[in-house]
Amino acid sequence: MQNVIQVAGIIDQAEADMIVEEGADWLGFALRLPAKNEDLSEAAAAAIIKAVQPRNKGVIITYLTDADEIKSFCAEMGVDAIQLHGDITPAELRRLRSIAPELFLLKSLVVKADNIDELKRTVDGAAEHVDMFITDTFNPATGAKGATGLVHDWDISAELVRISPRPLMLAGGLNPQNVAEAIEKVRPAAVDAHTGLEGPSGRKDRLKVRTFVAEARKAFHRTAGEGRG
Repeated sequence: MQNVIQVAGIIDQAEADMIVEEGADWLGFALRLPAKNEDLSEAAAAAIIKAVQPRNKGVIITYLTDADEIKSFCAEMGVDAIQLHGDITPAELRRLRSIAPELFLLKSLVVKADNIDELKRTVDGAAEHVDMFITDTFNPATGAKGATGLVHDWDISAELVRISPRPLMLAGGLNPQNVAEAIEKVRPAAVDAHTGLEGPSGRKDRLKVRTFVAEARKAFHRTAGEGRG
């Protein structure tokens, strides 16, 4: 699984259609969040996911931590990929893999100022149960673990790429201006953008999405030619 571009925070069918037209691979839908501040209803998300698949993959982004609930929710939404941002234990990940082997599991690694050792332990404990990791940025002012618009220290993500037996998706403050540099420095298998592609209205901006996808594609091509570290 290499050179994947995900755009997260889809709000309606028109936005999803535009993102697909501009060449993104995966569309991320943030649902069942702690603050209940979802961008759209579960019914609306399920309808969009049905419309874009199988050509594009719909990915649920959630803080659920119970294996049974995760499996049931994925079936309800019609997806085979889920991004787990909650504090799910290795034991529950193991159980989820056992009861839902068909799911593509992404586990978040939330980068703080000084938690590289904690992140390495998370990789060690989760790697055998997941398909991909995703690094994102912690916002100490709000406690948010994603969709912060903040860039973290890419050296940390690059180190996680080096040590992880699973591929890594890079997220956190990525936008059309910095995605190429991020890919060249971190050498991730995938990238994700959310707030960095939004215009003043809060909707994704077509030109930003187009430029982000183009810059990411070019950077993936260059790094593939150079080797991945």
